[in-house]
Amino acid sequence: MRRHRTAAGILLAVGGLLTGGLTAATAAHAAAPAPSPAPTAVAHHATAAEQNRARTFWTAERMRAAAPLDLRLGADALKTLKTPKPGAVTTTVAPTAFPQAGGAWTGGGAVVKTSGRVFFTFQGRTASCSANAVTSQNASTVMTAGHCVKYQGSWHTNFVFVPAYANGQAPYGQWTATKTLTTPQWEASEDINYDIGAAVLAPLNGQNLTAVTGAQGIQFNGGYNKQMYAFGFPAASPYDGTKLIYCSGNSSKDWLFTQDHSLGCNMTGGSSGGPWFTGFSETAGTGLQVSVNSFGYVFLPNRMFGPYFGNEAKALYDKAQAS
Repeated sequence: MRRHRTAAGILLAVGGLLTGGLTAATAAHAAAPAPSPAPTAVAHHATAAEQNRARTFWTAERMRAAAPLDLRLGADALKTLKTPKPGAVTTTVAPTAFPQAGGAWTGGGAVVKTSGRVFFTFQGRTASCSANAVTSQNASTVMTAGHCVKYQGSWHTNFVFVPAYANGQAPYGQWTATKTLTTPQWEASEDINYDIGAAVLAPLNGQNLTAVTGAQGIQFNGGYNKQMYAFGFPAASPYDGTKLIYCSGNSSKDWLFTQDHSLGCNMTGGSSGGPWFTGFSETAGTGLQVSVNSFGYVFLPNRMFGPYFGNEAKALYDKAQAS
């Protein structure tokens, strides 16, 4: 079997986040992966000193300057594959637009507070992704992408979650991670099928995260080919990371190299880790999270891919929420 880490290194760009217009989802009815015994998730603990540093590190200026973490093509691949140019961005979109290739979310509801940007230090530089607060036993868990917690052999440091981020402002505070987690498959070989991460956040001002932001439900082994809404804070051109952006449409299963979900979407780097919802209510802004923004193929513009939340994702979530 082809190793997915190799496929990822050759075929991925911008953490799966390509720009462009809407394309229709396929009508294929792919079966979900067969359940398998859930392995133990891998965790990285932030020391007290590291948590204290993260609390003071992220100024508004540093947040605005943080680069979106991209999974870039290698130089050899770039010689043979053409990266699509960014398409036009719709900056104001009616929340009832379905399908939607990418536009600012103006519908309000719970998703505005549960979604946010995550900021961290990666190999000496500041970087960003997206994440979402989910229901959990500890009321302090967010889900994100695996490469948003660990990449190229290094766990990220100075990790904070900023719900409802607004152009350098943190209206509901900056929440410091006590622990970040990923799947064993991502930790060992960066298998793109398991590009899933989580973070457990320290209390802030005597409160746990979801007491302040609320939380979204989460679902595992839910199958494919559903209506999906994806959210994130893309910060790579033509977006700038200042707004919550969404895509919506009928999802399908990746027909190329992975077991991932596929959705027509033009979000770019920085939206990695943002939530995908099924059963999403535009009025309430709530749904069941079933994936995260992960990657895109450079030769297949206008599509986002997100890992299937199976037993491995559940094991990760269970370990995070029990912390």
